[in-house]
Amino acid sequence: MALRSKVRRPKIVLSLVAMSLLFPALAACSKDDGPEPMLDAFLAGWRTGTYDKVTFVNPTGQGVAADTVKTELRALEGVFRDTPPTLTKQAPAVSQNLATTQVKVAQPLPDKTVWEYTTTVRMTKAKDSWQVVWEPAIVHEKLTKGDELAVRRLAPARAGVFDGTGAELVRPRPVVVIGIEPQKVKDIDALVKELTTIFTSGAYDVSTDDLAKLPARVKEAKPDALVEIVTLRREIYEPIRDRLRALMDRGVQFREEEWLLSPTRTFARALLGTVGPVTKEIMDSKPGVYQVGDQAGLGGIQRTYDDRLRGTAGLSVVSSRKASDGTVQDTPLYKVDKKDGQKLQLTIDQKAQIAAEKALATVKQRSAMVAIRISDGRLVAVANSGADNLALTAQVPPGSTFKAVSAYGLLDAGKVTANQIVPCPKFLTVEGRQFKNSNFLELGNVPFHTDFAKSCNTAFASLAPQLGPDGLLNAGTALGLGQTWDLGVPAFTGRVSAGGSATELAAAIFGQGQTIVSPVAMAGVAAAIARGQWKQPVLLLDPVPAKPAADGPALKPTTVDPLRAMMREVVTAGTATALKDAPGGAVFGKTGTAEYDDNPAHTHAWFIGWQGDIAFAVFVEDGVKPSETAVPVTAAFLRNLR
Repeated sequence: MALRSKVRRPKIVLSLVAMSLLFPALAACSKDDGPEPMLDAFLAGWRTGTYDKVTFVNPTGQGVAADTVKTELRALEGVFRDTPPTLTKQAPAVSQNLATTQVKVAQPLPDKTVWEYTTTVRMTKAKDSWQVVWEPAIVHEKLTKGDELAVRRLAPARAGVFDGTGAELVRPRPVVVIGIEPQKVKDIDALVKELTTIFTSGAYDVSTDDLAKLPARVKEAKPDALVEIVTLRREIYEPIRDRLRALMDRGVQFREEEWLLSPTRTFARALLGTVGPVTKEIMDSKPGVYQVGDQAGLGGIQRTYDDRLRGTAGLSVVSSRKASDGTVQDTPLYKVDKKDGQKLQLTIDQKAQIAAEKALATVKQRSAMVAIRISDGRLVAVANSGADNLALTAQVPPGSTFKAVSAYGLLDAGKVTANQIVPCPKFLTVEGRQFKNSNFLELGNVPFHTDFAKSCNTAFASLAPQLGPDGLLNAGTALGLGQTWDLGVPAFTGRVSAGGSATELAAAIFGQGQTIVSPVAMAGVAAAIARGQWKQPVLLLDPVPAKPAADGPALKPTTVDPLRAMMREVVTAGTATALKDAPGGAVFGKTGTAEYDDNPAHTHAWFIGWQGDIAFAVFVEDGVKPSETAVPVTAAFLRNLR
């Protein structure tokens, strides 16, 4: 008996050890531990996809393989399968062999917000172990087998841009997208030849280089794709409509859309910019903000204020189910509301803007014009003949238009009077440098107002020492040059030469040397003289710029009255007599010829001034003679305003 006892005892010990090694899960989930260890294992598996320590049954009590649960749960998660939620459990409510647990789900969304909701996990007890009841409703209460979570983007409505009267400048307008459908093309080379004939017959923004690339693009595209050639405003498309439609059976196809556009193709284009399909560059600069096919500002104000105009996309989390006919049915579960864009309101006056653009079209050179309403400082026209916004951002010498500034400084400091004799010789030498007048003008001993009207450089150069090293700078500051403005968009306010040599000051006093300006800065000078006070020009009414410059002090009548008379004399008997009989009343102004390099033949042309309540500045790049370029542009503008 003792021997048998010794034999049996080791067998019993070995059996107990073996059981503890083979069934650790039973020990972990014993009746003493409750349902929480099994619940924790499941919640960890939900995030990681590992369920090797979890036992599942379906609602009828039948066992479910862990791999089946993994597959079904990932299918239900849909778009979120690679962004697992944060799961926070409450204490299970246990009643005999059933445990129910509320779990808070915090699911990250594509817009960086978090969708929070509560779901329920049920568990049953079989003998001494707990089992998770697997059902799609664990992921979300409204999900059933075959559903999947999806996110639908709610695109915001892009806001428009309005003019000073509240009329909409940039709004949806009809366009036609013209392209080629590869599967319908029979002879691509012959087709491109005909398209080249059509598109080179007018201004359609289609280059011959772009057309030459069409065969390769068509070859690489899907058979039913639309290989786009150009998008045209409907009014631009209509004249060539029939010629293009005659090519439809050979592959040319059309798609009608609405784009956010200004009144005309050229209307304030450099200022406003355009709206079009978002570029890769813009998408890369703001990850997650745009999707392919979104509209974005591609330049100018549309780009600067793209965030405001575009608004913020919303999203809808849905339970998505594909029907037998291939259609997709969505059941909304959660929504982040979109925020439509906010409008911009500018001070631009459409009539004045169009008048300025038509006037600039009379010269072949790049040019710009700015017009300001004197009474309130509003910019009513910001016009450019090219793609660059020279009107606001050019940095060029002002030439003799700057004599309005230096004359202000001389008169205000009492260094000269309008009637004082200031000789105008053909040449003047300062520190070994010889200064001359345009066309070798020589007036002799004449009053200062005549020097101004006839634009005598040597007379002004002789007066430069009277202003001292900072006199020009102080005069320019009083008239707004070089100050810090806030128009809401980039603008160059000028830089006035100061503290230089006698030669530099002699050049700077008539707008050469180191002094540089922009058209908007010089239009502000003209408006300040006309008004009797400098005020920062205004371009944006909504939103209002945060830090506009403070108004300058009132200018002394004893200074600006004679200066105004001198600027009138420029028109009646000086360098701008072509404006003497301009429609709309008396014109006041100053011409300018500005050398911009060491070649005297290379000159920009200027005219600044005002008529009635409108002050303006005209700049013509390489315009040479103001009387032949800038002054006629001004005359055309004033006629167009009527």
